[in-house]
Amino acid sequence: MKRIFPVITVLITISLLGLIFFQILWLISVKDFKQAQLKENLEKATGRAGLRLMDEKPAFVAPRKSDLLMSTGSFYMDFMKHAVRNRFSKDEINTIVKESLEENNIKNVPYEFAVTDANLVGDVIATDNFSRYDADSNTEKKLFLLAPPSGSNTENLVPQEWLIVIVPHQSDIVLKGITWFILGAILFTLIIVSAFFLTIRTLLRQKKIGEIKSDFINNMTHEFKTPLATISLAVDALKNEKVSGDKEKTNYFTGIIKEENKRMNKQVEAILQAALLDKQEVQLNLKRLSANELINNAVNNISLPMAEKNGQLIVKLDAEKDIIMADDVHFTNFVNNLLDNALKYSKENPLIKLTTSNHNNLLKIKIEDNGIGMNKETLSRIFEKFYRAHTGNVHNVKGFGLGLSYVKTMVEAHKGTIKAESILGKGSSFIISFPLAK
Repeated sequence: MKRIFPVITVLITISLLGLIFFQILWLISVKDFKQAQLKENLEKATGRAGLRLMDEKPAFVAPRKSDLLMSTGSFYMDFMKHAVRNRFSKDEINTIVKESLEENNIKNVPYEFAVTDANLVGDVIATDNFSRYDADSNTEKKLFLLAPPSGSNTENLVPQEWLIVIVPHQSDIVLKGITWFILGAILFTLIIVSAFFLTIRTLLRQKKIGEIKSDFINNMTHEFKTPLATISLAVDALKNEKVSGDKEKTNYFTGIIKEENKRMNKQVEAILQAALLDKQEVQLNLKRLSANELINNAVNNISLPMAEKNGQLIVKLDAEKDIIMADDVHFTNFVNNLLDNALKYSKENPLIKLTTSNHNNLLKIKIEDNGIGMNKETLSRIFEKFYRAHTGNVHNVKGFGLGLSYVKTMVEAHKGTIKAESILGKGSSFIISFPLAK
């Protein structure tokens, strides 16, 4: 697992980066293709509009008032002209250009147009913003020559005219057209990235679970091996004729067997209790109880082990309001667990302080010790099931790593909260808060 995990991580990372790279290349290709398609369609639309402007209206149009003021020859020449500017109004040209654009799949986009002669002099029919975009050298223009058919009677009378069509901000139009492609690519890339991180996280969790499983099996083997070995020695001793004939020695060895049996039963009970907590099958019998009295019961249970280690337990039950909704068995058990934990991870001459106090509508219980303390990593994981802190040179710490997991579960089942504070080498403290009973 240690070797294959980095390989999997590197392979997935390379695949992910490659996928993102090719997604970007694909989007650039789509953008270039759409931009080329827009230019081609614009050229076709300009040509179509130009052809319609040359063919749709007859050459003979009603004279304008300005024409009546001209000389007869000038009026006649203008009257006979095929010039588009004389035959179409600005709105008519706009309609033709718009229809031609739509016929070539250029819809709902801003455009500008002008009909003028080759030198942009004389009468010019143009949209309001045409000159601004026409002056921009970066704006691409499409031109179409407007002229009567070759060989017509009026061919030499009509000046050269050009239809100029501009669709500004073509890049923005193309990007807008492929917005869904971009959003889709981003969305699916994010999904793949999320799946990648979830995969890595799952692998890390599986790795951690594997380590915890190994530790648990090792701990369980150690915890059961010692009492089984003791029972085996006691049974062998009872088979001895000298021992079997001595009632006092027989009672001594049977007592050892009984105590070791109890010890194994407690370990099995702890494992079964953890299984029940996983299934949420533990039912609490909540009653209005005095927390100070329950704590006193737990203190009595720890007094003998404290005396054996020449320790000192200071108890200050200063909380005046101590009535909470609690299950007496489980409440006493988790207080016992915390006190036992403080004792197990203590140095020589352990000192444990247990205090209660009131804060607003809460009952606070604080258990402090002068033990070996915990580093930040251990502090962040102590409530995990089966996790056990590394104890350095302290080799007498036994258990499955279920105690603090059970404590946290029970505290939360009582609607309370628990937090741990610790300084490596100086000790630890656990602060529990419970809501007072109404």
